[in-house]
Amino acid sequence: MIEIFVAEKKHLPIIVEFQLEMARETENKILDRDTVYKGVEHVFDYPDTGRYYLAKRQGEVIASLLVLFEWSDWRNGNVLWIHSVFVQPKFRGQGVYTQLYRFLQSEVNHNSQLVGIRLYVDKTNVAAQRVYQKLGMNARQYDLYEWMPDH
Repeated sequence: MIEIFVAEKKHLPIIVEFQLEMARETENKILDRDTVYKGVEHVFDYPDTGRYYLAKRQGEVIASLLVLFEWSDWRNGNVLWIHSVFVQPKFRGQGVYTQLYRFLQSEVNHNSQLVGIRLYVDKTNVAAQRVYQKLGMNARQYDLYEWMPDH
């Protein structure tokens, strides 16, 4: 059985490890540990930014995801943006992300301040796209444009 809960600052080290591993795995990037640590810590120090959710099985943290809040004036509420999803490799394909996603859906359905869920996915990450589509998400309305300086 999987337990899903909101992370606390004491979980910061495991979240940092998950972020470092995810970047290496998904984009072949080696991130600076100190920068990632400070970035994760920021979420705990400024909870209006977002929150981390963790999944635990038999006492072991096996997955995490970050939710950031985006105010929607059209909907008069916050959209939850899913970021930084990581499931330990040995637990993949066992419905862990599905349970995390359903947990978030329940939060939206039971909190009038929350109005939906969004995420972005790398165009080459076809496996993740299939998972999201299977859960009823779609990419039919918006494309994501971004500008990120190289530094």
